[in-house]
Amino acid sequence: QVQLVESGGGLVQAGGSLRLSCAASGRTFSDYGMGWFRQAPGKEREFVAAINWSGEVTYYADSVRGRNTISRDNAKNTVYLQMNSLKLEDTAVYYCASAWASSISRIPVQYRYWGQGTQVTVSS
Repeated sequence: QVQLVESGGGLVQAGGSLRLSCAASGRTFSDYGMGWFRQAPGKEREFVAAINWSGEVTYYADSVRGRNTISRDNAKNTVYLQMNSLKLEDTAVYYCASAWASSISRIPVQYRYWGQGTQVTVSS
């Protein structure tokens, strides 16, 4: 059974930083691409960042590029999202997801497994 467990969310002031972690189990972590998505109240789930199986290829949404960094540690079966210069509009539930394949995508249907999410709230 595949499990993805996010952690690291919380309340932070605008301009601050958070690092999200997602621990994976139940499948060979290093075989698959990983992604982070977010969903704010009343909005659709949107792509944030993704990383391929080796960590050599990354994608970012325009809204977070330059402020967020996605990385992975295949030895620890964990993917990270470092978020800096946080803005009010970054407030959302953040989900990690494991792709169907080793490559990555910005499209949610390309991801097979999802975590339960972790809340990130940015205050003024």
